[in-house]
Amino acid sequence: MRSNRRENDGGGKSPLTASAPEAVEPKAPEAVEPKSVPFAQRLTCTIGEACEATGLGRTKLYELIGTGRLVTTTVGRRRLVIVHSLLSLLETNKST
Repeated sequence: MRSNRRENDGGGKSPLTASAPEAVEPKAPEAVEPKSVPFAQRLTCTIGEACEATGLGRTKLYELIGTGRLVTTTVGRRRLVIVHSLLSLLETNKST
C-alpha cells in the first residue's frame, strides 16, 4: 500500500522551502506625478473645467462665448476656453 506524501510530510512543504525566506522583489521607484499648474496660470481649460471653476452652467458659458465676452479657441473639434478671458470676465463682474 502506498502512502500519500502530503499526509506524511505536513501538507507537501519540505523543510527547505518552509524555512527559506521568500524572494523579495526590488521595488520600482515610485512614479512622480507631474506638478499641476495652478488654474490662474494655465493658458486654456475645457468647458467642463470652466464650469467647475466659475460655478456657471454650460449653457451660460456658451451664451458668453456667443456674445464675445468669453474667448475660446478650437483644436480639432475640441473647444478650449482662454483662462485669461475667463478671469477677466470674473474680475469685471466682481461685486464690491
